[in-house]
Amino acid sequence: MKLYRTSNGNFVEQDGSYYHVPEPSWDALVTHEDLHNCLLSTITMGKSVQDFSVPHILAPIGNQEVWAAGVTYFRSRSARMEESKSAGGGDFYDRVYSADRPELFFKATAGRVAGSGSHVRIRSDARWNVPEPELTLLINNRGQIIGSTVGNDMSSRDIEGENPLYLPQAKVYDRSCALGPCILIGSEPLPVATPIRIEIFRLGVTEFSGVTTLAELKRTPSSLVEYLFRDNSFPYGAFLMTGTGIVPPDSFTLASGDLIRITIDPIGTLENTVEQGTPHQAH
Repeated sequence: MKLYRTSNGNFVEQDGSYYHVPEPSWDALVTHEDLHNCLLSTITMGKSVQDFSVPHILAPIGNQEVWAAGVTYFRSRSARMEESKSAGGGDFYDRVYSADRPELFFKATAGRVAGSGSHVRIRSDARWNVPEPELTLLINNRGQIIGSTVGNDMSSRDIEGENPLYLPQAKVYDRSCALGPCILIGSEPLPVATPIRIEIFRLGVTEFSGVTTLAELKRTPSSLVEYLFRDNSFPYGAFLMTGTGIVPPDSFTLASGDLIRITIDPIGTLENTVEQGTPHQAH
């Protein structure tokens, strides 16, 4: 089953048919004691609708926070060591990759999140920007994984590489995160052979593409969630981005107008265009 948040309410999809979910509150759905059976009941008792429209799909988030895990793939470890070695921080990432405790950081509030078909941004004060395609977990307020979606963790590599302490500025800004197009409902992890694909188009031409699989993810989703919920409470649940195994070459940086497509089957494709940020004007 797939759960969609749209401008016309919440919908559940199964086998190509869409059903309107009576519960209008996204947060109430995410924190439901038995979301899976609630949605099954909607499908069993309801009638499929004909007015489901892709252009009306919104980011599948209400009042949830978005967090992210770093250095969970060997490729991201190598990239972050390389970008920060001149600042003396290269060894940090090797230690984190091998440590018991993962790197977890706050990524976005709902207002900073873009949905599929919307735009993401690159910082106005950054010169080296990349998307990071990531399997993203939806966790309820009881710390249970209830679904997954496609995530894009936009990153300013030059800012983080200048000093690892600049990580929040490299990662957290308006439209620095995208989620969607839906939530694949289910507590069972996706097979480790599941591929994550990214394509970046510039003026209609493929500028970069890459693929990895969940088999390259060093840490288990359940272990990442366990650390996230240590001494933290999330009354509306939370999203957790699980890290990236695809990093473009150092010569690549995003440009305004680029189209980013990230696909994780069987979830779907998250598609966003890039906009250049504008400097904040003091008042």
